[in-house]
Amino acid sequence: METLKLKSNAFDEGDWIPIRYTARGDNVSPELELVGITQNAKSILIMLDDASHPIFPNYNHWVIWNIPVQKVIPEGIPHGKYVDSLDGAIQGIAYGRNRYKGPKPPFKAIHTYVFTVYILNCKIDSAPNNKKRDLLNRIDGHVLQLATLSGKFQSGRC
Repeated sequence: METLKLKSNAFDEGDWIPIRYTARGDNVSPELELVGITQNAKSILIMLDDASHPIFPNYNHWVIWNIPVQKVIPEGIPHGKYVDSLDGAIQGIAYGRNRYKGPKPPFKAIHTYVFTVYILNCKIDSAPNNKKRDLLNRIDGHVLQLATLSGKFQSGRC
């Protein structure tokens, strides 16, 4: 598998996620930059998970798929099942129902959130009512590359 790097101009790996990108702030998705996308790529899938959730490990906040292959995923992906600005990319069911839902841990708790990008060799034929587990089953055998970017957030942090 070729190496893929995932970066953001909003925060570095392991750093604090700015409040703008959280449900305590503007609740907009951060810009994501992909470095080293394979030439065989056909689509992109992104998930955001709360890796620190005490009851539901890797609690899914956002899932979006059939993003056209591009080096930069823009900030502020609009809400809705279909994203016209991304050639009809589909947002599924997560904590953010058909939309990005940023970090929002209980006050004083520090949680780690992980963006995972999958580079696929196909588009996924799947309805917007699908969830993370449905998509993970559908992409089995179609993942060309994978990269993650993690950040932390604490509600009430100054």
